[in-house]
Amino acid sequence: MDWSGFAAQLGAHLRASVAGVHPDEGWWIAAAVGAALVAVVVRPVWRWTRIAVTIVHELGHAVVGLLSGRKWQRFVVHPDMSGEVSTLGRPTGIGRVLTTAAGYPAPAVVGAVGIWAALAGWGPLVLLALALMALGALVRARSAFTVLALLVVLAGDLAAWWFGDVQLVAALVCGVGAFLVLGAWRQLLNVARSGDPGQDPVVLGMLTHLPRGGWIAVFVLVVGAFTAWSLMMLWPVLGGWLGLFAGR
Repeated sequence: MDWSGFAAQLGAHLRASVAGVHPDEGWWIAAAVGAALVAVVVRPVWRWTRIAVTIVHELGHAVVGLLSGRKWQRFVVHPDMSGEVSTLGRPTGIGRVLTTAAGYPAPAVVGAVGIWAALAGWGPLVLLALALMALGALVRARSAFTVLALLVVLAGDLAAWWFGDVQLVAALVCGVGAFLVLGAWRQLLNVARSGDPGQDPVVLGMLTHLPRGGWIAVFVLVVGAFTAWSLMMLWPVLGGWLGLFAGR
């Protein structure tokens, strides 16, 4: 292997990642959002794709836990596509509340930021950030399935970063962002219907004076705000395509 040539290519990719090259706006945005919608709405597809929402949900707990001064101990994704994160710290208090509350809004927050980054030309930088997060999660993975899931995510992420051009990377990041925003709503619907006493809103109700329903309402407001931001960014293109189809 020519290591000097590889190092030169790596340096070029890293420089391109921070250059902020704007992609051309066009059909790829509508295609990315359409693919995201299929991945969330079509049940057989969702059975496989929802693991991405689970991973972001759990990493939301982990990141906010670290920022709150807690110690991230373990990260597990189960074959049924559920997951869990364990952080060590005070059993009550604002840090525990923020850590517990971070999960359900996380996919919408990450998704909206991803859409903004894709449209602004920062898609490659997002892929690098995701790769670093996946590596950090691998260190704390505590099951073979979790390791496998993270390795698949990492391999796909780095392949897109290395081989994808500006347009392809922007489409992928925008599509994944839209998928996470839409997936956040499906996840919220599931928890609203669930009677599981171990769900985050129930735990938050025990940690605070706000009951389960109040916390679900908080999640809806946060996810709704980031969904609105996503629509504002995407509408200049999506509106034109919808108008084109409506006029036929």
